[in-house]
Amino acid sequence: MADIVNLRLARKQKARAEKVRIAEQNRALHGRTNAEKQRDRVTADKAETFVAGHRREPSGAEDDQ
Repeated sequence: MADIVNLRLARKQKARAEKVRIAEQNRALHGRTNAEKQRDRVTADKAETFVAGHRREPSGAEDDQ
């Protein structure tokens, strides 16, 4: 015979598991220290200036027709 399952409890358990999964994702995305955030900002800024410095035309100079 099959086990009897209380659907109300099963739905609640599923909802709790989903909340835990979302919380883990948020911790991974937002749970960084200020030093880590600052390091990522500096790295992104360096990459942007490197790319901007190697463009053929400056990004602010567009053709005025």
